[in-house]
Amino acid sequence: MQHLDTRKQLSKILGDSVSEETHTWIENKLDLIIKSKSAKELYLSYSLLAGKIDTAKKPRIQGINQELQEYLIAQNADLLQIARIYLLSKVLESDLAYFSIKVANLIQVADTGELETFLKFLILLPNTGDYNQVGVEALRTNIGIIFDAIALNNPYPSIYFNDQQWNQMYLKAAFMERNLGEIVDVEKRANKDLARIISDYAHERWAASRDIDPLFWRPVTGFLEGVLLQDMDHLFRSKDINENLAAALCCFYSNQPEAIRLLNKYPHLKEKVANKAVTWENLKNKL
Repeated sequence: MQHLDTRKQLSKILGDSVSEETHTWIENKLDLIIKSKSAKELYLSYSLLAGKIDTAKKPRIQGINQELQEYLIAQNADLLQIARIYLLSKVLESDLAYFSIKVANLIQVADTGELETFLKFLILLPNTGDYNQVGVEALRTNIGIIFDAIALNNPYPSIYFNDQQWNQMYLKAAFMERNLGEIVDVEKRANKDLARIISDYAHERWAASRDIDPLFWRPVTGFLEGVLLQDMDHLFRSKDINENLAAALCCFYSNQPEAIRLLNKYPHLKEKVANKAVTWENLKNKL
């Protein structure tokens, strides 16, 4: 997303959605923050927005860039979140070198709602990669809404996390029983270490007679050999049709001869995948 254009469109949403008085207050505060370079005013305004914005009122997002519109819908963005991310975007664009440190400090003392907003919409900020460590720190939390803010429906981890960070996020999402279908770019970020981790975790769950979300297997598609191929056989033999279908999806798209041979033993499943009657997307919708 182009950040200057995004900031302008966030401003348009606010202009269309809040009262003229509130919109004027926001713009006046921004002028004060930018002209005085006041960190104190930035922190105070970020907090005071909570008392100025009616979160029960739906933001009017018609007439803006479709990509941004879809992102705001996916994140169920409310007016307070939009106002806060707009404020941060504009001060950062005014003087990135000065305000980057101030924004980082703001997030260090943010309450849960403020941090959730920052993580959800981090991708919209200028020089968003500078805040990678904030995203990584969010993986360590046991607060569900904070973890979800960075992990679900958010392209930031796919773009800025290394493999170790990505793998940690994926495994923790499974452990916390999050909707794995809401993680962005699962196939793009698949890697051999993650495939091994998935197999090890699955074996622990099976040993404890615990269920596994069939979507959990999605990243192993390109690595089906050895133990992972045996895991596919286990899934095919399961009494859970969704596990059967997950194995079929993995094998069909693997391009591994042994995996295809295994899939050929289940022609009814192969046909469903080949005809796209079953995909990872509609499998997730059935779960």
